[in-house]
Amino acid sequence: MEPFKNLINPTTVANTGLHLRKAWPRFDRARFETQAATGLDRLEFKARAMQLADALEATLPDDFASACDVLEASLAPPVAMDAQGEPLKLGEARDAHGIGGWALWAVGEFVARRGVASEAAAQRGLACLHAVTQRFTAEFAIRPLIQRHPALAFDTLGHWVNDPSAHVRRLVSEGSRPRLPWGLRLQSLVADPAPTLPLLLALQDDPSSYVRRSVANHLNDIAKDHPDLVAGWVRDHLIDAPDERSALLRHASRSLIKAGHAPTLAAWGLASGLKGDATLALSAKRASVGGEVGLQAVLRSRSRVPQLLVVDYAVHHVRANGSTSPKVFKGWKLTLAPGEARTLDKRHSLKPVTTRTLYPGTHLIDLRVNGVVVAEAAFDLKA
Repeated sequence: MEPFKNLINPTTVANTGLHLRKAWPRFDRARFETQAATGLDRLEFKARAMQLADALEATLPDDFASACDVLEASLAPPVAMDAQGEPLKLGEARDAHGIGGWALWAVGEFVARRGVASEAAAQRGLACLHAVTQRFTAEFAIRPLIQRHPALAFDTLGHWVNDPSAHVRRLVSEGSRPRLPWGLRLQSLVADPAPTLPLLLALQDDPSSYVRRSVANHLNDIAKDHPDLVAGWVRDHLIDAPDERSALLRHASRSLIKAGHAPTLAAWGLASGLKGDATLALSAKRASVGGEVGLQAVLRSRSRVPQLLVVDYAVHHVRANGSTSPKVFKGWKLTLAPGEARTLDKRHSLKPVTTRTLYPGTHLIDLRVNGVVVAEAAFDLKA
């Protein structure tokens, strides 16, 4: 498989230089391409984007507004959307018509670096990102502008919730997420997400699934620091909710449901624990890193009415120092009939992943029904 970092390559550099020269005949294409491409093969993905951004800083006009004019004139056409409001995957064929794709990570970085200098620069930078995000995404680039010039940024985002482009409307939500993965953490919004709530309210019934998914992820971000706020949001906005909003709120609630947050469970009618008995059995008492372990849960109802249940499980991973840390995994959502016994089977992978190292030792697995632990089992993991 081709390394991901090769999405930014010498062809990317040459194509960027070509379109910048078309947009601004005085552009020093040779200098840009030399600086952007030198040693590129030795760099990892982000470092490649940053090197392109360095080359843009060295060769675009010193006047920031003029530099933005050049960048905007060099862009490929906006990415079209399908009937569900999802961006179409057009690949590299668009590059013949202007700068698009991963080269725009570097363009966004350039705008972020220069756009924080003053409020006037931030205003021009936001306008440029409005164009960039329609070809790629500006969710990382906009965050320094929100951090440095929050009043201007949120006034702009407030206007963008009505933008005709779904790319721009998504940027309103995605760019202002408090804890965007791999993005600059917006600590002021971690502490108080109030500035983003009117934006999310305006977008939660957006016609584009692309936008609504971002709103759900944004609310899930907020839930990590303000769980009761999100539980209240879900409770209030589930009333007479269309199917699309219900799906959004369910996705926004996912971490709180897995964590057994009582107000969130109550909002979804899951406040009651299992009325009955549960057992959990594992396929083996020992397993090896790289293998898997089978889970079999049996739920027996002792209720006279159907029970709506969300069944998850947590693996208490052994850490390097010998302590354990639970990680909740999604399991099943079901309705258990009166007197019914239901058997649920799952295979749990023990393959290492980039976000988690597996260490030898005794791993406890607990079964959770509507957030309440109802059964446990354990296995020994070998290196």
